[in-house]
Amino acid sequence: MLDKIFPKIHSEGYKFLVIFSVLTIILYLIHGFLGFIGFVLTIWVYYFFRDPDRISIEDDNYLTSPADGLVLQVIETEGPKELGLENKKFTKVSIFMNVFDCHVNRTPCSGKISQILYKPGKFINASFDKASEENERNYYKIQNSFGEDVVVVQIAGLIARRIVNESHEGKELEQGERIGMIRFGSRADLYFDNYKPLVKVNQKTIAGETLIAKK
Repeated sequence: MLDKIFPKIHSEGYKFLVIFSVLTIILYLIHGFLGFIGFVLTIWVYYFFRDPDRISIEDDNYLTSPADGLVLQVIETEGPKELGLENKKFTKVSIFMNVFDCHVNRTPCSGKISQILYKPGKFINASFDKASEENERNYYKIQNSFGEDVVVVQIAGLIARRIVNESHEGKELEQGERIGMIRFGSRADLYFDNYKPLVKVNQKTIAGETLIAKK
């Protein structure tokens, strides 16, 4: 029960909690109401960096969501040219994370990370289509248990200024395992083939648990 009210937080959140806590004390010394505003913001920071445990299906016949958020699009498209996959057809599912969603990202399948590629870029609204090509982003190409490429792309948003990568090339992953996070409003794109999408636009997702696609 307590872990739902006070979930554990990601290590990236501790310094922000310290900063906002000190700011709250300063604001309170200036005026009680300002201190209350600072307290509310500190609570928001705590919940933004929450990192709850998730239970995945542990079945590679399914792909689970890489992010908490809202499905923006489900389309057929080419793979990311940055990974040399532009001549291959994929299904792409885009998930938008607002500032109230948990921002810890997870692998949609078990497998081995064959490539990680970071691309600096802009910080336009992550809900725009062009964010996939223009914003700061981080690519994970994962070879699943069937030998197929599954790609997760972390895309920074309007407020986000840092993508946190917690994995490395060659790492063996279990489905639903944490691979990183993005600070403050962002998006995750998932590319796959040989799976049938199970989600629709405007559907809410939970990282590591919501079933995105099925063999």
